[in-house]
This record gives sequence, structure tokens and C-alpha cells, in this order.
Amino acid sequence: MKFIIFTISLILLFSGCSSNKQEPTPTLKKSTYDYMHGFFDDDLDEALIVFKKACEKASKNHIFENVCENSLYYENGEEFFTKYFTPRILVSNKGDLGLITGYYEPLLYGSLKKTQRYKYPIYKTPKDLVTLKDKQKYMNFKRFKYKAKVKDGLLYPYDSREQIEKRKDLEPIVYVDNKVDLFFLHIQGSGRVQLENGEIINIGYANQNGRKYVAIGKTMLEKGYLEKENISLQTIKKFLDENPNKIDEILNTNPSYIFFTKNEQTATGSLGVPLLAKRNIAVDRRHIPLGMPVFIQTKNPKTKEPINKLVVAADTGGAIKGEVRADFFFGYGNNAEELAGLMKEKGRLFILVPKI
Repeated sequence: MKFIIFTISLILLFSGCSSNKQEPTPTLKKSTYDYMHGFFDDDLDEALIVFKKACEKASKNHIFENVCENSLYYENGEEFFTKYFTPRILVSNKGDLGLITGYYEPLLYGSLKKTQRYKYPIYKTPKDLVTLKDKQKYMNFKRFKYKAKVKDGLLYPYDSREQIEKRKDLEPIVYVDNKVDLFFLHIQGSGRVQLENGEIINIGYANQNGRKYVAIGKTMLEKGYLEKENISLQTIKKFLDENPNKIDEILNTNPSYIFFTKNEQTATGSLGVPLLAKRNIAVDRRHIPLGMPVFIQTKNPKTKEPINKLVVAADTGGAIKGEVRADFFFGYGNNAEELAGLMKEKGRLFILVPKI
């Protein structure tokens, strides 16, 4: 999406005009900082630091150009955000409450060489994966995100997960010891792999096969493997650990496949800057542009205590679709994994729009 288009969309929304698009269009309604419960109790100085880092990439976006430059002269987050931004609450046709899920940076165990234990590859982007640039010419590939492969001089949709896993010609970065953990690395988009000598390799998103993401949790519900009230990362993993004969059947219902690259830095989002625990979210950038400060109001899935945080939209994800929708980054480690796996809370999103 061109961000200049989003700027125009904001103007239309503020003036009350409607969109002709088929997809649902969110509305940004006026709000105040006083209405944003918990805003002034947050560590806004830390939020400003995160915003400045996002500015390294987001400043290319026309709507952030001036505020990013001004942020260099501030250390007081409260003073900066209240001076240069106007709060707007994001509202869909279902109201101002949306779904907030969570994600984390997983740790896997691996080897640079394939062994009996370490046999599941983390692949680099295949050499035969083509991204079609002329979208008007290849509209029939839109549902495949313009990803293709050439065979006998013709273009075909790129291989599905099941097809990729049968191939022997792709180049791995590293091999890991658990297929289910590898699958969830695909969902998280980045992670770390600890080698037998203790060395840690940072793995980050590089590309995708163009196939639509399908949530295996939904598949497991439909097959009667899990109950709706019980579904979480933990219950999905438990079922697969106890039913290894069903792993391929279930995982292959999600044809989407992620390719990775070896990184020097830890978890990095779609914005291209390292993610900070509890200060970044993944969003649907059709509705929230990357780099946008967002005040999130939701609850801790375990303690039910309020989470009122000023975060920065710095990532995207195949499952993050919708107007009032966000994926909260819990960070790295076992506690982060537990919270992310349980997270499925209602919440509000307040977008801080730069003052013109």
C-alpha cells in the first residue's frame, strides 16, 4: 500500500466521507488523551525511544516525515506525543472492541548438518520463487500474492507447504529437531536457533510462497480434535505431541510456507527494525500503516490485569486481518510463549495521528 493513499484515506475518514471499496472500512473517531485510560501512567519515554527507532524506516512515509524529524529533539515522551499527535479511536461496523492476540520469539534447537535428530530444515528463499512485478498483467496471480514458478516456459502458483516439504533441492540455513516448533516459527515469523555448541542463530522472515494462511486451530476444531473453549497454542501443541501420526495431516491444511534468512539482530518486524517486548504490535496495514503509534487497551490473558500500552505498529502477519485487530509482541522466552499462546482478548486501539 502506498502510504500517501492512506493519508488521503485519513482525510476522507475525518470528513465523514465513505469508501467505495468492498472490504470493510474502519472509522477513526475523535478521542482525547484523558479518555485513553492508562495513557499517562505508561512509560511514554520508552515508547518515544521505540518510535524513534521505527522512524528510521517510517520517515519515508509522507505522514511521518515531520514528526520523525521533530522526535530527535525530545526525550520526554508525554510532551512529544501530546504535542505532535491527535488521538483517534479505531471503530469498525461492530464497534470499538476488536480481537487482540499475541506472538513471541521462539527458541528452537538445531544443527548446521542434517542428523537423525536434527532433520527438519529451515529453508532460504528458493531460487525458483518468482515475485511478479507487473500486477496488472498477472491479475490471475493476485490470490497467490503474485508468487510463482516457471515450468516449461509457463507461470504456475508456487508450491504449497506439502509440495515444498517433499522437495530435496532447496537450500537450508539450519536443521531443527521438532517439526511442530518449526511450524510455529513460520507463524511467528522470526526466532532463534541454539546449536549444540551453544551458539545462537537469529532467524528472520525472508519470503513467502504466496499461499493463503489457514489457521490449524480452526481445522482442529472442525475435525473435533479440540474444543473451542480450550483452544490455545498450548493445547494445539499437546494434541500434536500426543498424536504424532496426525502432524502432517493437520499442518498441511495450512498451505502457506515461510522462507527465512540468517540475521545479525533478534526478532525484526516488517518495518525492518528489531522488535521490543510489549512495545510493538503486528497489524493489518490496510487499516493501520507501519510506524504508527497505537495506544492499546486490553488484558493480560493469564492474570486479566489491564494492558494499557503505547506501542508502535511494526509488523504484519498472515492471520492479522481486520479493522480493529492487533497481535501484541510479548518478546522472547518461556513466559512470552505462554502469554502469546493464551492471548485472545478483546481490546481497543487508539491511533495517534500526526497533526498536520
